[in-house]
Amino acid sequence: MKFYSTNNRSHEVTLREAVLKGLAADGGLYIPEYIPELENSFFSNLEKKNIPEIAFEVLGNFTKNEIDQSDLRNIVEDAFNFDAPVVSLDEKYKVLELFHGPTLAFKDFGARFMARTMSHFIKGEDKTLNILVATSGDTGSAVANGFYKTEGINVFILYPKEKVSEIQEKQLTTLGENITALEIEGTFDDCQALVKQAFVDKELNERLVLSSANSINIARLLPQSIYYFNAYKQVSDGDNEVVVCVPSGNLGNLTAGLFASEMGLPIKKFIAATNANSVFSEYVNSGVFTARSSVKTISNAMDVGNPSNLARINELYKNDINIIRKVIFSNSHTDEQTKEGIREVYDKYNYLIDPHGSVGYLAMKDYFESSASEKETGIILETAHPAKFKEDVENVLGININLPLQLQEVIGKEKVSVQLSNKYEHLKDFLFH
Repeated sequence: MKFYSTNNRSHEVTLREAVLKGLAADGGLYIPEYIPELENSFFSNLEKKNIPEIAFEVLGNFTKNEIDQSDLRNIVEDAFNFDAPVVSLDEKYKVLELFHGPTLAFKDFGARFMARTMSHFIKGEDKTLNILVATSGDTGSAVANGFYKTEGINVFILYPKEKVSEIQEKQLTTLGENITALEIEGTFDDCQALVKQAFVDKELNERLVLSSANSINIARLLPQSIYYFNAYKQVSDGDNEVVVCVPSGNLGNLTAGLFASEMGLPIKKFIAATNANSVFSEYVNSGVFTARSSVKTISNAMDVGNPSNLARINELYKNDINIIRKVIFSNSHTDEQTKEGIREVYDKYNYLIDPHGSVGYLAMKDYFESSASEKETGIILETAHPAKFKEDVENVLGININLPLQLQEVIGKEKVSVQLSNKYEHLKDFLFH
């Protein structure tokens, strides 16, 4: 399996190079040369498979000839040692809980697999890999946890000052060791732009070995497809039509689901739910993409004004907006509507949902109101534990949320970060010294 740049179809590399480089030299994102279609036997036996078994079969199609089967099995069994259950709100609405990993966010799936895969690829090499990652919230903590104390790898996490929750900030600024938190004066888009600029800086790359842990890295994205298969097996009765709603920011989670669909997973429709940063919803509905600066919301992991993975989605569907519309329904909701959604889900179903899941719930409602099918079952991706947004959720509901043990352990620790402007020369100077 080769991987090519979204900017140049003829620029092909191995999986190892795609993973270790993160971003192509021409600024493009790596994408598989083709999406392998899974055999019927895989789906007929899907109900009997656990997450590591699904991952071994699915990801094995992308790792052939580069990762031995025994090594791949060890990687997936170590990376995916937690569950992703589907909880029923009612017959129509289901919630896929993706917050049962160590940092209580869906990004644990991608970050843990990527850390172990990178470690496998650099084993025995006498060089240090420097990972740059931009985060709007949960990516930073998942990457920090996944790579913590990994030999031969240093991680630099860029996050926007005062634009992540207190708990998210504590998760990514309190580890130390090989993890450095860089607090950037600006937005997530500024952080992402700094990372991308670093990857195409010839002088920097001659002195440092760089890679990325954002969803621009194919090793972060591919493993996220696994929980779509795991969710489908929990809700499909052989007669219903499955619709999946994905809270969407940088579009990595959505793209992973689209990959699963292209592999043969029978998802009828994907719903891309956005907040006030609605550039992708506007693109789907108008056919015109206009990037803009992101604005702060209570669903902060979705605060992206220029989503990187749009390049992969456009490549997957040959830049044909009509095909994209057949596959994806998309709309957006404000913070006030998000709060109403949190309240409605709690009052109606006695279920605590986080702000991102609430945006997904509202988008799912809108979709069902426009759909004529009675056979559809909707799965909303609940991407983070509501306790990670304790203050916002408590203010909406007027209740007290108990912190899970993982969060209790970090909340009292001292934050350690390096403050930088959003000027690239300041980041470059810091990395050189």
